[in-house]
Order: sequence, then structure tokens, then C-alpha cells
Amino acid sequence: MIIDCHGHYTTEPKDLHRFRKEQTAAANAKNKAAMPPRAALKLPDDEIRESIEGNQLKLQRERGTDLTIFSPRASGMGHHIGDESVSTEWSQICNDLIARVVDLYPKNFIGVCQLPQSPGVDPKNCAAELERCVRMGFVGCNLNPDPCAGYWTTPPMTDEYWYPLYEVMVDLEVPAMIHVSTSCNPNFHTLGAHYLNADTSVFMQLVQADLFVKFPTLNFVIPHGGGAVPYHWGRYRGLAQRLGRPDPVELLRNVFFDTCVYHQPGIDLLYKVIPAENILFASEMLGAVRGADPETGVAWDDTLVYIDNLGLTDVNRRAVVELNARRAYPRLHRRLAVKGR
Repeated sequence: MIIDCHGHYTTEPKDLHRFRKEQTAAANAKNKAAMPPRAALKLPDDEIRESIEGNQLKLQRERGTDLTIFSPRASGMGHHIGDESVSTEWSQICNDLIARVVDLYPKNFIGVCQLPQSPGVDPKNCAAELERCVRMGFVGCNLNPDPCAGYWTTPPMTDEYWYPLYEVMVDLEVPAMIHVSTSCNPNFHTLGAHYLNADTSVFMQLVQADLFVKFPTLNFVIPHGGGAVPYHWGRYRGLAQRLGRPDPVELLRNVFFDTCVYHQPGIDLLYKVIPAENILFASEMLGAVRGADPETGVAWDDTLVYIDNLGLTDVNRRAVVELNARRAYPRLHRRLAVKGR
């Protein structure tokens, strides 16, 4: 199997955007009476099929991938909008939509959920939605280290502030992909800076602390090729040494990086620095980078092409495109095994 660990539903039916626009306006006006009713959402199966079959499913077939670990639009999570009740309703709606995609295309997609995070709200309050999604068959979650949308007022992810949520994740055997949402800070472009800043910052937080001593079975996937980390590996090893911390290679017992890098030299260096058993194939389709490289004609997010150009052994290629995802997402492995896949 070829498992893409990083896909987002970015082609949602139009009425979802209508609902969110109205919900956001009511939240910003602090007018609960103007909140749109969830029951008025019009998301028929035919529109979901149309949105998937001409986009993600089409590209799966063209590029030869089998299964996408699928989650709501990351930039749309918008944890900074409104209060906890707004975030909870929006997360439930988005997660239910992912569940419907999986129900319609069970061989092609499996769910990862958005959490109802909200600035200043105890992360433990996300547990109920995570548990609900796991009951629906979801295999992981996206965890936002900065629900303040670019202003970073939340404690580091190694702080005890996060521990109640980690305890639930460990009990449920679900990993988290570290994934911020949009940036409201004009210094940080959402796709070109904020995402990569977060990936890099969280890894450095892990270097500085002993989170995995406390939670030895907690797994994180750091997307977008790990931000700056694999490309400055010597810096992080040197900083760890300077700070009297263990070599960052020890973090690789619990940390994985995906292949959303979008050019061959980046994938080449990722593979030279990070062991094959810590790399998960991912494309992020349809995500931040669309279109094709004019120099090669290859779609930016057709990352399987870059992996195939690495000249991997059969063992290492299978690890990258399948087995590492099964190891990072144990619930995924068990669900596939039940289906004989």
C-alpha cells in the first residue's frame, strides 16, 4: 500500500463556507442570536462526491496512491475565532464532514480530527471531541501549538499545560500531527512562514525538555518536511550539546517527519539526514502548494515522484510509503489489518 499521511479537505461544499462566514461574523460581533443554525447546513452526498472525485480521488488514481489520512482544512480550523463553544461546534461540523467522506470512500480515506482548541482554554476540554472521533473510526488528531493565530501566547508543548490532553491521546493510542491554523500576525504568512515556524519551534521545544520521558508512547508527526529541522540538523545537535541536553536523535523514537517539501533537493537532504524509519510519505494534497514546477513539469505536491527518485531499497521504500504510517498510527494499522489490507 501507499499511504499518504497528510491530506486536507480543501474542496469542501460551498455551504460550509457560507456557514463559517456567518458564524465568524456573529462571533466577532459577540451576537449569539445571529449564530447560523447547524441544521441549516446543506451538505448533500452528491456535493461531497463531486468535491472529492474531481480532486483528491482523481489525483490518488493518477499518482498511484491508495489511502489518504484525511483531515479538515488546516488554515480553516481558526481556533482564535469566537469562544470555546464556537470552536467546539465548528470542529464537530468539520469532523463530521470528514467522517462522511470516509463513509463514502472507505478504501481511499481515513479520518484525522480537528480539535476544538481555543486560546486560554484547558486542552483537556478537547478530550470529548477526540474520543467521539475515535469512536467514529478516526486514527489521529491535528494539534495546534498556537491557537492564538500567530501570536504564540500558549505555553510550549512540553509544558504541563498540555499533559491532560496527552494522557488521553496515549490512552486512545492516537498520535498528533503538529499543525497550526491561519496566521493573523502580518509578520508571518500562513503558508510560507507560520506553518514552518511552528514545525521548527515545536521540535526545539522537544529538544529543551523531557516530554517523552513522561509520555514514552506519545507520537508526533511534524509535517512540511520538519520545517527547518532536517536542513539544520547540525544546529539542533550542537544546541542540544550546548544546553546539556540529549542528542536530538533520541527524539526520533517518538517524532516523525513527512515529505511535504516540494522539490527534489529537499527530499534528498531529508532522506540523507533523517532515518528512513522516521519519514512518512505525504503530499498535503490539496494543500498549500498547487500547480507544477515549470522547470520539470512535475506537480509540486506529487511528492511520490521525488521519493521514487531517491533510489531507495525496496525495504526502505516500503517503510516510507506504508509501514511507518502503520507504526505511527496504530489504530490505522489495526483497521487495515481487519480489512485484510
